[in-house]
Amino acid sequence: MQIAKSFSAIDIADLWKKYKKNNDLVARNSLIENYLSLVNVVVGHIAYNLPAHIERDDLISSGFFGLMDAIARFDISLGVKFETYAKNRIRGTVLDYLRSKDWLSVSLRKKIKTYESAYTKLEVQLQRTPTKEELAEFLSMSLKELYNLEANMSTASMTSLEDYISVEYVSDQGNDSIDKKLNRDFVKQKLKEAIEKLPPKEQLIISLYYSEELTLKEIGLTLNLSEARISQLHKRAVLRLRGYLARSKSDFLNN
Repeated sequence: MQIAKSFSAIDIADLWKKYKKNNDLVARNSLIENYLSLVNVVVGHIAYNLPAHIERDDLISSGFFGLMDAIARFDISLGVKFETYAKNRIRGTVLDYLRSKDWLSVSLRKKIKTYESAYTKLEVQLQRTPTKEELAEFLSMSLKELYNLEANMSTASMTSLEDYISVEYVSDQGNDSIDKKLNRDFVKQKLKEAIEKLPPKEQLIISLYYSEELTLKEIGLTLNLSEARISQLHKRAVLRLRGYLARSKSDFLNN
């Protein structure tokens, strides 16, 4: 088994200079080797919540191309931490791959979109989190049908939230227009406010999942709760965050 080379911080800085200044492909390949573990970290975080028929190797392959793209696009003069930038790029390519495979059935995807739209509309209309009964009535379904739909939503919600958080929390590197920056700053502030309004346990789950990058199983072990319960709380937190942002957008447009 071949052991990956270990590069010092000075080595890494030198490799970046060689690659960016001279397009040194040997230096680029060494950078890829050094940061390859980022692909495993991101894929491991996403793959844990996906159906068994999704091949991990396929996710690794798409993530590898994301890493190569990140290295090619990274601007060392901006002083941004590469690992943060690369994880966002890798996550984006993996999610693009999942969307291209369309592993959700058409009917389930339609039901999920209808559910999320209903939840957001009720949040705006009621100015609070809707009850199960209100959701069921709005969707013209029984409580049993609503519970069954929510049970089937867990995996899909994970992927859509990964996509959502990566867009709202982490911008692409580069020069944005002032309008884009102001809009992004507004969303970040509102998202921060939304997270602070979550119940303490849901705040902790969001933090552990997105900041600490723990899996649902690891969070369950940390909080002494079942993985299924963590998934349920995570999904509820996601919907609350979206609902709060929808209300904020509505208030902003109406003022």
